[in-house]
Amino acid sequence: MRKAHKPISSGWKAGSVKDFLGLNDQEAALVELKLALVTAVREARKKYGLSQIDLAQRMRSSQSRVAKIETGDQSVSLDLIVRALFAAGATRRELQRALADTA
Repeated sequence: MRKAHKPISSGWKAGSVKDFLGLNDQEAALVELKLALVTAVREARKKYGLSQIDLAQRMRSSQSRVAKIETGDQSVSLDLIVRALFAAGATRRELQRALADTA
């Protein structure tokens, strides 16, 4: 597959998302943590055969809120993401695994 960017020698700069968004180390770590957890929510929901509506009902929330959780929407707190993960049926070990992936 062809890369979408030009080589550095053509005047383009290569960098990280951290650099592009101007994040400090703590902000970048938080983004990575959130992404790992929302991925774990989506995977757990699918693993246990739940739809977004099913998960929303378990959380006493809405399908649109679950969709926001799974996309890592800025308005979603880490607390809500972890609650969704457990509501989806994930174990503490699966939570630990998701957290370990960010280390």
